[in-house]
Amino acid sequence: MSIAENIAQVRAEIARVCREVGRDPGEITLVGASKMNDAAACREAIAAGIDVLGENRVQEMTAKLEQGAYEGAPLHFIGHLQRNKVGKVVGRVALIQSVGSLELLEEIQRVAAARDVVQDILLEVNIGAEEAKSGFLAGDVPAAAQRAMELPNVRVRGLMTIPPADAQREENMRYFREVRALYVDMNEKLFHNELEYLSMGMSGDYQDAIRAGANMVRVGTAIFGARHYN
Repeated sequence: MSIAENIAQVRAEIARVCREVGRDPGEITLVGASKMNDAAACREAIAAGIDVLGENRVQEMTAKLEQGAYEGAPLHFIGHLQRNKVGKVVGRVALIQSVGSLELLEEIQRVAAARDVVQDILLEVNIGAEEAKSGFLAGDVPAAAQRAMELPNVRVRGLMTIPPADAQREENMRYFREVRALYVDMNEKLFHNELEYLSMGMSGDYQDAIRAGANMVRVGTAIFGARHYN
């Protein structure tokens, strides 16, 4: 199937799940995770009406920016961002979805201030408390949000999470619901209901993420096909 056909199929599935749980499919932002797909594939996804493109790797994103791969759609950075590469991302993407440490937050502020821009971000929640994964532990997210609110060149737009890869479906749903509850609580108590994005779910579990309350899903292989790693 073509990228356009895959996008149509994913949107149909989003609509089906939204009907099931009484939600409006128009609430769901579909991010095409275009890692390891070339500029032509990105353009094909944009032509087919993808809402957003998301990149995981700074070097790949930079190369495709130079090729005009993302013209016509917002670009998000959705992968692990090292502090020494912040300068290649700030001001070049609409949203950094993966801010998972205070050190990274402070570096984004430093670079954004130097460029006189306000960088939109999501705070990444390490909901499974995995030692090898970046992200704030759930209990540390409110304090991180409060620190971010003190930074004039950073704007928190919501939360993002990736549950443990080995989680079974019921456990996965529990993680999604926990992040949703955290999002709702923080939105009410800290952000006066100004948060917009709860980014949860990928190709294998975006339906359950929507059932749990996600309004942004990051779908790669279901749109672009299987990735072939060297």
